[in-house]
Amino acid sequence: MPATPDPRTTTATGSDVRVRFCPSPTGLPHVGLVRTALFNWAYARHHGGTMVFRIEDTDAARDSEESYRQLLDALQWLRIDWDEGVEVGGPHAPYRQSQRHEIYRGVLEKLIASGAVYESYSTAAEIDARNEAAGRAKQLGYDNFDRDLTDEQKAAYRAEGREPAWRLRVPDEDLTYVDLIRGEVTFPAGSFPDFVIVRAGGVPLYTFVNPVDDALMGITHVLRGEDLMPSTARQLALYRALIDAGVTTFIPRFGHMPLVLGDGTKKLSKRDPRADLFLQREKGFIPEGLLNYLALLGWSLSADRDVFTLDELIAAFDIADVNPNPARFDQKKAESINGDHIRMLEADDFATRIVPYLAGAGLISDPPSEDQEALLRRAAPLVQERMPLLGDVTGMLGFLFVDEVAYDDDALSALPATAGEVLVACVGALELVPAGEWTAAAVQDALSRALVDELGLKPRVAYGPPRVAITGRRVSPPLFESMELLGKDESLHRLGRLVAHIGG
Repeated sequence: MPATPDPRTTTATGSDVRVRFCPSPTGLPHVGLVRTALFNWAYARHHGGTMVFRIEDTDAARDSEESYRQLLDALQWLRIDWDEGVEVGGPHAPYRQSQRHEIYRGVLEKLIASGAVYESYSTAAEIDARNEAAGRAKQLGYDNFDRDLTDEQKAAYRAEGREPAWRLRVPDEDLTYVDLIRGEVTFPAGSFPDFVIVRAGGVPLYTFVNPVDDALMGITHVLRGEDLMPSTARQLALYRALIDAGVTTFIPRFGHMPLVLGDGTKKLSKRDPRADLFLQREKGFIPEGLLNYLALLGWSLSADRDVFTLDELIAAFDIADVNPNPARFDQKKAESINGDHIRMLEADDFATRIVPYLAGAGLISDPPSEDQEALLRRAAPLVQERMPLLGDVTGMLGFLFVDEVAYDDDALSALPATAGEVLVACVGALELVPAGEWTAAAVQDALSRALVDELGLKPRVAYGPPRVAITGRRVSPPLFESMELLGKDESLHRLGRLVAHIGG
């Protein structure tokens, strides 16, 4: 008879949905971790449910307060909020595992009283020796030897000075659940042995504290990466014991999200620059753009639409629609989508967001001076349509905030042999434009007559030298508007400076 999911599995589907995000504070936050937070957040917000944020910080050798603060920084920057957890509190506090040891001891005592766990004294060497003697592969691990130790045997071990670990009695039957993303999954009886939940000396393991926290906090949906899927069998077994011991009344539903791949078929490494969340922020991703792209790593709003708002994501998101196949992180596509979101910003919002990048490059003060602010507000619309990343603004607008523009090597090498003649013609034409009439239209009209009509140059050739003179680059904001922003005197100064530089 085929196994069926436990009837005590949660039926929560609306505002009673409770999800959790529970990272360990080790290293920098990475995009795979953020996608996990995003999918949990979107699922909770879609259903009007609750998002719990707790910290699994029981690995003293690896956990750090710096990493914890970086996690907070990451979620706050991305505007992924939570309803219960660290920093905000809630009815199930504390929300850091390192502060919950008394709670875990209390749950262990309930499991001991119910007979769900037992003392185990076997050492790794003893387990290997028994497996070898029985002709069993060592990889099979523990052989459930201690399940039925007599009181006399336990006393003998204690007399030797041994401390027991505590193992869960795994049910001798198939364990089945319906994965929200992958469908029905069955773990056959005997596919894993009784496992340790508390080490000798009383140290609780992840396989114990993680499900216990979920149970005590009423988590209804465990949405996590597929790399954690093998642990589900043990969690199902433990949940049965927790229900029998009166710790909880239901088993959560599980959904295992696809891996995020880097190059080839390998999981995106935490050391890969693409995985570094703060490096992506430094390059100029905005929260709206990055979250939009991360949502596409396994999910889509529709077959023909990649760009959407967070509100649209929340309205449409269902974990059951996530594709189980691995998703590849495509940096170029991510930047393209980010550019789409930059273009969706209000002009003043965009201008405000580029200030830290210009200030970080030493081009303006932070906050900007009154003159810098005025110039920035006028200049921002010239580049908003052209930038996939906010970090591009230093190259695009930096020329407006320096006394002497630096010339890019590729810009100088691309100048035509007649560049000096072109620049001299520019100066001659622009000197005739009154300072009070110095507008983009007037500049364009003067240069068009001098370079296109009189010298017979094509616009693409004609405007290359003045562009390099004004901005130092081959690619820049619109030339005439840039010259309007600089003003007549500065524009003429820059044109003359390049003439001197190239010896024209």
